[in-house]
Amino acid sequence: MSNKLPDLNKGGVDRDPLKQFAKWLDEVRASGVSEQDAISMTLATATKDARPSARVVLLKSFDDRGFVFYTNYLSGKGQELDENPQACLLFYWSSFWRQVRIEGAVEKVSAAESEEYFQSRPLGSKLGAWASNQSEVVDSRDTLEARFAELEKRFGEDVPRPTHWGGYRLRPNSIEFWQGRDNRLHDRLRYRLQDDGAWVIERLEP
Repeated sequence: MSNKLPDLNKGGVDRDPLKQFAKWLDEVRASGVSEQDAISMTLATATKDARPSARVVLLKSFDDRGFVFYTNYLSGKGQELDENPQACLLFYWSSFWRQVRIEGAVEKVSAAESEEYFQSRPLGSKLGAWASNQSEVVDSRDTLEARFAELEKRFGEDVPRPTHWGGYRLRPNSIEFWQGRDNRLHDRLRYRLQDDGAWVIERLEP
């Protein structure tokens, strides 16, 4: 890596971590990185007895309330979030040598929010939400495709949202920005939410 990599310091970042995240995401998008790669994030969850698991999901929206993704509520991640509604999100943009790690409590978004997003999805994605019993064992792909074809005949183009499908919002209490630097002396700035609702910015050793 070049020593021309940008530094990351308290004086050069926004005091609001959501605005700082938006700035970094805008820079990634402007660089020509595909939208899917820009919004891909690792979601780490754990059971009530602390067995962890992780998978890649897509960020669908974010604002002052938090970061939103959608899934099957009966999936492995959904069951873990029911048991233990805490999670961590990790973005890694390799071309920028940057990471963002976000920790916090997770809650379901409103049914209205889930409905609005579901109806914006392509027809195939809507049918897929019905066809897949996510995380369950299936005997073959043929079974999935047959189920999909049956649902296609049943619903046509008017596909309702399954009640077991919807969004989650992670409300952050810690957001860490990581900028790779030479000699493994990486820059790490963590925004930590205090009891009074204000964010404090702390530099962490690499």
